[in-house]
Amino acid sequence: MEAFLVSTGVVALGEMGDKTQLLAIILAATFRRPWTIITGIFVATLVNHAAAGAVGGWVAQALGPDVLRWVIGISFIAMAVWMMIPDKIEDDAAQNTRGLGVFGTTVVAFFLAEMGDKTQIATVALAARYPEVVQVVLGTTLGMMLANVPAVFLGDKIAKKVSMQLVHGIAAAIFCILGMLTLFNVGSLF
Repeated sequence: MEAFLVSTGVVALGEMGDKTQLLAIILAATFRRPWTIITGIFVATLVNHAAAGAVGGWVAQALGPDVLRWVIGISFIAMAVWMMIPDKIEDDAAQNTRGLGVFGTTVVAFFLAEMGDKTQIATVALAARYPEVVQVVLGTTLGMMLANVPAVFLGDKIAKKVSMQLVHGIAAAIFCILGMLTLFNVGSLF
């Protein structure tokens, strides 16, 4: 259960103000079909994070426990730093998929936008950290949905009322704490 809860919380916070959340707002404003967009986000996220979880599981098996502990610890600390760098959305992701319909556009745009994104890298690191890869993938997918579903429905209103700098700071602190706990092998995690 820890893998699921940590994955959900870290990704939900990390996704706030992320380019994929901005993409969700753009798609909602463009197409005005929230349930179709939400379904597309779910499918794209599940496929993307399942692949990232598989990579994380492979990394955990390929590296020895000592090397893995250092790689994961440093990765979490790097994620903390990365959280403090604001995202920009590239308009090309939404523009280049117009002929696919609302669902297809959402799936393709979200899948591509998530490639190499903070939450995808976090999924790899979490899957390497926790042996329960399925719970990590389900947790990171739920975290994405918790952040993006309100963006689809409320979009602009949320962005004006919530301090993204504060949310990113909290997420960075969580990543940093996870990194330090991993590096110092707190709780004999490895």
